[in-house]
This record gives sequence, C-alpha cells and structure tokens, in this order.
Amino acid sequence: MGTFVMVGQVILALSILIILHELGHFLAARMFGIKVEKFYLFFDAWGVKLFKFNYKGCEYGIGWLPLGGYVKIAGMVDESMDTAQLQEEPKSWEFRSKPAWQRLIVMLGGIIINVIVGVLVFWMLTFKYGQTDIDNSKLTNGIVPGIIGKEIGLQAGDKIIEINNRPVVNYKDLFSSEVLMGDAILTIERDGTPQEIQVPSDILNQVADHKTNEFVEPRLRMMGIDQIQGASEAEKMGLQKNDSIVSVNGRSIVYFDQFKDAILNQAEKSIALEVFRDGQLVALDGKVSADGTLGFGIKPDPSLVLITSEYSLMQALPIGTKKAFSVITDNIKGFGKIFKGDVRADKALSGPVGIAKMFGTDVDWYRFWNLVGMLSMALAFMNLLPIPALDGGHVIFLLVEMIQGKPLSDKFLERAQMVGFFILVALMVFTLGNDIIKW
Repeated sequence: MGTFVMVGQVILALSILIILHELGHFLAARMFGIKVEKFYLFFDAWGVKLFKFNYKGCEYGIGWLPLGGYVKIAGMVDESMDTAQLQEEPKSWEFRSKPAWQRLIVMLGGIIINVIVGVLVFWMLTFKYGQTDIDNSKLTNGIVPGIIGKEIGLQAGDKIIEINNRPVVNYKDLFSSEVLMGDAILTIERDGTPQEIQVPSDILNQVADHKTNEFVEPRLRMMGIDQIQGASEAEKMGLQKNDSIVSVNGRSIVYFDQFKDAILNQAEKSIALEVFRDGQLVALDGKVSADGTLGFGIKPDPSLVLITSEYSLMQALPIGTKKAFSVITDNIKGFGKIFKGDVRADKALSGPVGIAKMFGTDVDWYRFWNLVGMLSMALAFMNLLPIPALDGGHVIFLLVEMIQGKPLSDKFLERAQMVGFFILVALMVFTLGNDIIKW
C-alpha cells in the first residue's frame, strides 16, 4: 500500500507541474495570436492516447508515455518533429511568422510559470507553518557526528559555533548548501577550545551514500524512560517508566549516543543494566532484540530549545522567495561541483525513483507541497539549460537570430532538435539506471 501512495504522490506532483509548465507556453502563444494545435499531459507517442477532446481548434489529452508533456505550436520545430507544415508558406497565426521577441516570450512562458509556482508554494508554506528550528546556541551537550561527521573530524560533544566566521543560531544551518556543498569552514568548540574544521569539496558524495542524518545530530542526555513498548525486551526485563539508565554492561551512561553504542553489537545477546529508580540503584538483566533495540522511549532533553517564528502574509513573501530561488542557486552550485570533478554525477543526480523516495510511503501535505515547490524551481532551472529540445535551447537560437538579424534555417533547427532529443533520452536512461543501481 505504501508503494502505491508514493507512486500516486509522484504522479500527482509531476502532473501538476507539467500541466502548469505547458500552460505557460499555451497562454503566451494565445496572447500573441499563435495557434496551439495540441496540449498534452504525457506523450502520445506513435499516436497512442489515453484520453482526448477538442475545444476551439485545440486537441487536449493525456498520452501513455509519462516522460513529460507538450503543447504543439503551429509553425514551430518542436519535440513532435512534425515539419510538414514548414514546407508551406508561413501563415500569420504561426509561430515562425511572429517577431523574435514574441517567440522568445512564448519559449520562456513555461519557465516563468514554474518560477511563479515555486515562489507561491514556498510563500504559502511559510505563511501557514512559519519556521521552527532548534536553537543551536542552546545545545549545551553539542553534537554527535554520524559516519560523514566523523570522517571530516567531528567528535561527540563538539559545539559547532560558526560557519565561515558567521555565528550559527539555527541548527538547520548546519545542513545548508553552504555546508553540504563543501569547502565551508566550521568553527567548533571542543573541551572549551575553539578549532576549525574544513568541510571537504567532495562531501556531497558521502551525503549521497549515507544521507544527511549521518552528518550530525544534537547530543541528548540519557533522560528518564517515558514509555515502554508492549511485549518488548524492555518490558520483559522489567524496565519501568521514569527509570534512568546509568550503566550498560558496567559501562557508565550519560548520553543517549553512549547507550546506542553500548548495545550496537549486542543484537540477540544478553545485557545487564543498572537503573536509578525511586532513589536507589536497581540491576536488571535482559536481552537485546534482533534489530539492536530494547523498545522504550526517553523523555525530551531540555537542552533542545525550539525557535518558532510566525509571519504575516507579506512578511512570508520575501522568505518564501528566498527559499524558492535557493533551489536554483543550489542546482547551479551542484552542477559546478560535477563539472569540476568534486562530485560524481552518479552520486549527485537522481531520477524518478529517487524523486519518488523523497515523497515517502505516507501522505504528509507539508512535505508534498515543499517537494512540489522544489521540483518546480528545479524544472525551471533544467528547462533553461541550453540544450536543443529544451526551452533553453530554443531561447539560445532565438537570441542568435535577434543578434544576427535573421532566423536559423529550419534544417538546422530540425537537426538540433534531434540531437537534443537524444541527449535527453541518454540523460533519462542514465538517471533511471542510476536510481535502480542505488535501490
């Protein structure tokens, strides 16, 4: 069931974004009196259509091949590769008959809509939910490094106080692109002494392998037990609510990460606990479960102080806009890392399977719309790339035409469209195959 929920969310999100992107081209074309012959969600390859209807001279429908969508604009060399009409004399309502500046706006229409949607989504999310974060300055116990954090030199109990000489107030800043894109300087406090740690340029490779939860986590004290799972090993060995675990197999326990480390390799093995209960020490014996847990939850650590900010409608606009455009700047930085050789393409790029996993197997509308906003901005960036068959390729050709004062030949545009098509197919095959290998 979870898989169906995940796939359903992906189809819904991509359908929304594809329709709105193509609507941008459609509205821009209609604004300048250009005839639009077809408006399709997904591709009706080889003429196979799941659904269609005609309205005011335009065919609307859903194709069977879920690799995007398109509008077929009269008098334009596009992904349909239908060039028969180009052999005839140009008509006044055709794309090729319009001034270059109008055709440029038509080609940018989809990208403009993607940007507007991205900004609108992040604006509304910021207005409705505000922003909640952990106050990094109040983390008196510091952090616990995961696999990635340990590799760059972080240790349990370190306090990360600055990023590139800027004080860290919000804990989420530790996971910003400024850090995870590499080359950042982290100023830490270890045993009361400031030190600097350089984040390596290729850290994104590690993030791709282990995810960000293996970077750092807040260090939590081993608080009293808050709940016991029914029929768990914790219940069988006699743990009770409000017990405080002070040692595991004779090893003193102060922090929760120490407890996890103590039982990490004890799956299905005996374990001896010492707990503080009602003012005295009590010894308990039991067995760790096959998944390396006992089955209890602890009370919240008071060192986790939350910062909650709420915004009016207009206050949320600049914050939402900044979030939206950070997606584009992060993509630019990421591609720069790939071209410089700092990050492997197979680590950095994800396809449909990778995207689907981001949505998860349950419905969380905040996460859903947050991903819709991110994907909308990412689509705007990707479509602006100067690749024939993408909007950015058409934009480049139109700019060349405006500079030289005459259009490029139809034959050149046809060949460029074909080259761009093969580039896109190769990219799709690479990302899909990469997703499957990762999976």
